[in-house]
Amino acid sequence: MTARSQTIADLLQRTARRYPDKLAIACGETSWRYAEFDALCSRLAAGLDGQGIGPGSRVGVLSRNSHAFAALRFALARLGAVLVPINFMLKADEVAYILRHAGLETLAVDAGLAELGQQAASLDTRIRRFIGLPGETTAEPAGDGRGQLGGKPILAFSTLAAARAPAGPAPWTVATSDLAQIVYTSGTESLPKGAMLTHEAVLWQYVSCVVDGGMSSDDLMLHSLPLYHCAQLDCFLGPGIYLGCSNIITGLPTPDNLLPLIERHRITSFFAPPTIWIALLRSPRFDQTDLSSLCKGYYGASIMPVEVLREMQQRLPRVKLWNFYGQTEIAPLATVLKPDDQLRKPGSAGKAVLNVETRVVDDQMRDVAPGEVGEIVHRSPQLLSGYYLDPERTAAAFEGGWFHSGDLGVLDDEGFLAVVDRKKDMIKSGGENVASREVEETVYAMPQVSEVAVVGLPHPRWVEAVTAVVVVKQGEAVSEDDVIRFCSERLAGFKVPKGIVFVDELPKNPSGKLLKRELRRQLEAHFGG
Repeated sequence: MTARSQTIADLLQRTARRYPDKLAIACGETSWRYAEFDALCSRLAAGLDGQGIGPGSRVGVLSRNSHAFAALRFALARLGAVLVPINFMLKADEVAYILRHAGLETLAVDAGLAELGQQAASLDTRIRRFIGLPGETTAEPAGDGRGQLGGKPILAFSTLAAARAPAGPAPWTVATSDLAQIVYTSGTESLPKGAMLTHEAVLWQYVSCVVDGGMSSDDLMLHSLPLYHCAQLDCFLGPGIYLGCSNIITGLPTPDNLLPLIERHRITSFFAPPTIWIALLRSPRFDQTDLSSLCKGYYGASIMPVEVLREMQQRLPRVKLWNFYGQTEIAPLATVLKPDDQLRKPGSAGKAVLNVETRVVDDQMRDVAPGEVGEIVHRSPQLLSGYYLDPERTAAAFEGGWFHSGDLGVLDDEGFLAVVDRKKDMIKSGGENVASREVEETVYAMPQVSEVAVVGLPHPRWVEAVTAVVVVKQGEAVSEDDVIRFCSERLAGFKVPKGIVFVDELPKNPSGKLLKRELRRQLEAHFGG
């Protein structure tokens, strides 16, 4: 029923009516106020419709952060089409897998990724046209000068957005139960899975973010982590538009870019994984930048080391911190650790958000006692409706009537959740289970350590050897014996690293998440295994 309409696009329309003259989006030299942004998304939807892209059409986006990415997201929602955001760090054959699996015929690309998109599309896919998106500092890709890319037409964003918007109510009927996006989870032990999320699921999640994340319409948000990832797209940009926040978008999450942006735009709200926060703290520009406007900080992807939390409290005393924990399949927010509990419950992921129910269970789906390790499972209207074209893995994920996260966790006697590890990251050393995060927290307590990742590597005696991969702070020095001695004084013997590897930097994806799989691959022969 149209009168009960509640979709992602409806939220933008309502915000535009509440705050027509308020800044909605700024990126590079482009800025749109809410009335402008809403009208542009309607024109863009009409332009896409004129090219045969309609309700239910799936459209891939291979692009760095930009104003155009944000506009396309809301135009597709208005049209009833399905967004398929793609990780731009993938190789051409990995991108092609997603193009084939999702059955995509249309792929939006920016100038910097047009070649990758063309290469991927040529690998036995159904792609028959491209959309050229302008970037933060670049024009939309022109193709080969004949309006083509790899022999297929490339439609200009500017041309599509110049279409005549429909008069009166939009002609496209979109239901809250319709599919809004298919987000492919990173493959760890198998091929990526396409999590199907409806408008309804995403909107329930927006409400959880707003309520438990302490968000308000006065927030001025900086969005720098990739919008292809649901954390930045749906925990921050979407709720920001829902509330009527002003949103600054950039595609370069480096200290030299972020610190001046925070100062120039008087940013009040910023999300980044711990690795990015650490990089900001270590930057020579940090103490030279006016960060007094910043009052809300969010992190996720991994636990913030306690020593870093204390440092942030000292150097950013006005900033309240929230830890967001979740995963793609729950759109993605599941639990939150709020500001007052950051140092009271260090390492915790907090409690389930407003629209999520969370348990920690054994293999028979029985609740484990406080302090015992079990699998984290959820029940929520935010959850995916299933994995695209994968009924077997969908059934396995929902076995027992709850969604199985694949994460291992522990509840304390107050009901706060600690994520012990991914099942795949639990190290089995000499017959004992070792949680890599516990060892990481210990190594982080060394003042000389900037970053650390702990992985299990093949070992002739231990089968898997606990190994710490360490980045030392600039100007500091520490030896392998120093690290092992420090850990031996604080951890049980079987948890102490059997080896230390020093590196200049840890491998990360564009969201700043540590790639432990890549570390294991690089170091698999370290012990001669």
